[in-house]
Formats: sequence, structure tokens, C-alpha cells
Amino acid sequence: MIDHQTAPAHYRHWQLSVDGAIATLTMDVDESGGLFDGYELKLNSYDMGVDIELYDATQRLRFEHPQVKAVVVRSAQQKVYCAGANIRMLAGATHAHKVNFCKFTNETRNGIEDASAHSGQRYFAAVAGSCAGGGYELALATDHIMLVDDGSSTVSLPEAPLLAVLPGTGGLTRVTDKRKVRRDLADVFCTTEEGIKGRRAMDWRLVDELVVPSRFDHAIQERAKALAQTSDRPDSAQGVALTPLARTVTDRGVSYTHLEIRYDRDAKVAHLHLRGPELAPPTNVDAIAAIGAEFWPLALARELDDAILHLRANEADLGVLIFHSAGDSTRVLAYDTLLNDHSDNWLVREVQLYWKRVLKRLDLTSRSLCTLLEPGSCFSGWLAELVFAADRSYMLDGELEGDAGASATLQLSASNFGPLTMSNGLTRLQTRFLDDDEHLSALAAECEKPLDAEHAHALGLVTFAYDDLDWDDEIRIFTEERSSFSPDALVGLEANLRFAGPETMETKIFGRLTAWQNWIFQRPNAVGEQGALRRYGSGQRPHYNRERV
Repeated sequence: MIDHQTAPAHYRHWQLSVDGAIATLTMDVDESGGLFDGYELKLNSYDMGVDIELYDATQRLRFEHPQVKAVVVRSAQQKVYCAGANIRMLAGATHAHKVNFCKFTNETRNGIEDASAHSGQRYFAAVAGSCAGGGYELALATDHIMLVDDGSSTVSLPEAPLLAVLPGTGGLTRVTDKRKVRRDLADVFCTTEEGIKGRRAMDWRLVDELVVPSRFDHAIQERAKALAQTSDRPDSAQGVALTPLARTVTDRGVSYTHLEIRYDRDAKVAHLHLRGPELAPPTNVDAIAAIGAEFWPLALARELDDAILHLRANEADLGVLIFHSAGDSTRVLAYDTLLNDHSDNWLVREVQLYWKRVLKRLDLTSRSLCTLLEPGSCFSGWLAELVFAADRSYMLDGELEGDAGASATLQLSASNFGPLTMSNGLTRLQTRFLDDDEHLSALAAECEKPLDAEHAHALGLVTFAYDDLDWDDEIRIFTEERSSFSPDALVGLEANLRFAGPETMETKIFGRLTAWQNWIFQRPNAVGEQGALRRYGSGQRPHYNRERV
């Protein structure tokens, strides 16, 4: 099982140090610390295990270190910054693992950019030595790239000429869309094995700053201090320790404190049951830090994040995720109001941003998503985003036979109209009702009203509303139908339909680039016995089928 839970005391590949407003993430990959057998992580190359630690470190910097305003990403190894994704790992990994690996590394680097843009933690890369492939892609995710001008340190994206694949974590897109490198120069850069160094790298906008070796360490501190001055994070505040999740994993599912996953392996379905808060929210926003990681919105976000990653990495056959909830909708809305009313508080902001990232991760998960609104469910406020993120949603009209509980309701809030945007830069409601401002205004007028099935269906907030006579049969038909379709076709269908509207750098990375990489990773030119990934380092040139298809 691939476990995405770790902590700094267990890191094998990164060193995290904090000195006041400046943190340093130092990459020093343990060659023998690969996630699987059969390869060594030489030259600061990485696999998913290395990136799991990086993701954990970025999360802890946001929540545990509110005073940190700038983060330096550098290498502990001589003459190499990072060689990128480990080639032997890629050559030997299953196709599904390669795709999940590329997706997870994309999300981690997007999280770095999100921290710079919205959390006031500015990242910059201090590059000395060879910075190749995924190593340069890591640098590209930062705000500022400093390169040592020593005659040998280079940046490169050599995947196409060396490996017959593409930069897998957004390299091509960030070079053109983020760094605004000219297309023709980008073409030269991405087909040059040895990379670009010095003044040319600066002139081509591949890096932001050149420093001589004798000034490198001093220049790092100067740049970190300058970036820190642009941050609005507090100078002194109580951080929140991200304590280990309470989690039990069995063959039948996974249990957390506020979330339970139950597998129906025959139907190829995972049911995710979310539990609402047992306690009312604190009346004082300053009390959130004292509650810490047990603060219900933060606790549930961490559990759902881990659950999505667990299902992606370890349960590929479960092609349908069905969301349920149970709890007091009024209490959920009280938490929602607390977050929206105090979004200027650094910790509240981090909780909201975390939910945005978790929901994006769900959007980008290659599973059919379905949400069921049943009596006792609590899809209100930001939890209602799980309804709008779903490919289908079903709402029970009335009560189930023998159940005297209240009918299902859906409640909107300000959270559904702004802070929780998708990768396309729109809210899920804007994406659902594309260019229909009149309808969105009508929905905003319904905020915090408990909408029954008839009303929610009339407003277009759910796909279907059924009474108890049809409920079980309709859900069964949906799951049986979904399981009968080609998983490959469904992945393409869902990804095309989920992201209506404008194209952004994120949608390009996850849609265009990842789709191409998915295809290229199956081609014999890359992964065949005579392909580039198989023959890399062997002294034998790869054999390519020269047809353009």
C-alpha cells in the first residue's frame, strides 16, 4: 500500500529548517530510499515517495509555521540540484502508477504556487549544479529562480530528446504561460539535452537571477528576506500541529474520525460517508488554533484528502465514488459562517484554501463521482460543493419507507459563490451554469434556505429527484451502468465535461499535457523493449517507429 502520511521525523529525502520568517527545504535524496525495489534514486532524482514528503512539508509550513513568509528550495548535493523523476522507476512502473505519479506531482507543485499566491509564503529556488527535467519543473513552480553562474550549472527539460516523453509536471506549460518564454526559444530549450546556463538562461527568461558562486549563500538570504517583506502572514501566531490521522485500513474500507469509506467490490464502488460536526463551532476565532487539528473543517479536509489519494493509489478497480453525509445542516452552516466571516484570519484562510485544494484534487480524480442527498444528510455550504463536483447527483424526494426522519435538504452559502474555485478559475456553480449570470443571481437569493428535493431539482442543483419507490432501483441502475462502460472512455468523458469555460494554466497542465503524457507513456517509442525509457543509460540508442500518428 502507498501511504501518503508522513512527518518530518520520518523524512528520508528532505530536510526542513525554519529560522524566523525564512524556511529552507533542502533536497538530499537517499539513493536507497525508493518507494519500490529495482532502482536507486541517484543524483537527487525522485519518485512518489520523495514527493509525498515534499507535499507533507508544504502543508506543515502553511499550518504549523504561520510566521514563515519565504521558503528556499535548494539541494544538499554537490553539482546537482535535482535530476528529475527517476528513469528506472518510470521504466519499470505500471502505466497507472506513472499517470498517478504525474498527477500527484502536478498537484504538489500547484500547491506551492497556491501558497505563494494566496498564503503569503513565497517560494524560490536556489539552483546550483544540474537542474534537469522534473528538477527544473520544481524550480518552475516557485516565484523566483536563482542560478549560480559558475560555467557548469544548467537548467534543462531533456525528456523529449532523451526519453521520448514530455515534462510530466507542467514544464512545457509553465515555460510558455508562466515564464513567458518565446515559443521558438522554448522549442530550442526543450530539444537540447545539455541544457542552458548562465547569461543565455537569464536572457531567455528561464531563470530570474544569476549570482557568482562566492555570493551564493549571501544572495539566498538577501532574496529570501526581500520576498518575506511582500508577505502578509503574521509575525507571531500559534501554529497548528498536523498530528497523525486516526485511520484504520482494511480490505473492506477505511475508517477515519469524520469519514468512513466502504467498498462494494462486486459493484466496483466506494461509498464515502462524511460525518457532520458533533459540536457547535467556537464563538471566538482565536479559539480555532487552540482546538488545532481537531477543528472539524480542518480535520475533515485532511481525512478526505488522504482518502482520495488512498483510493487513487491503492484501489484502481473501484471506478465509482459515491458520497453520503450525515449530520446537522444548521451546525455545518454555522462553521461555514465562521470561516466566511473571518477569512482575513491567517488560519481560517488556510483552512479555506485547503478545502479548495482538496476539492480540486477530487475534480481531477479519474473516477465517476456521484453524490446522494438522503434524509439526515448535511450537504450545506462548502459541503454542498461535493454535490456540484459530482458527475451525477440524486436527491430523495420525501422519506424512505419506515424512516420518520426529516426529508433531505440542500443549503447554499457564500462559500458556493467565490472562494472554492476549480482549476478553470470558476466556481462549480459558474461552471454548472456557464455564462448564466441571471440564474446565478437567483441561486444567490436562496442562500442558507433549506431547499427540498423538488426545489433543488427545479433550480438545477441536483441531477434527479426520486421518491422512495424508485430510489434504490435508480441508484442500482446507475452503478451497474457505470460499471458496464469502458473505464478509459469514462475517464475521457468525465474530464471533458467537468471543466467547461476558460482554459487556464492549470487546465492545460492537467488536461492537455497530462492527456498527451498518458498516451505517450503507452507508446513503444518510450516504454517498448527498444524504447527510450528501457534503453536509457545502457549505451544503446532507442529504436523509434518514425510514423507520425
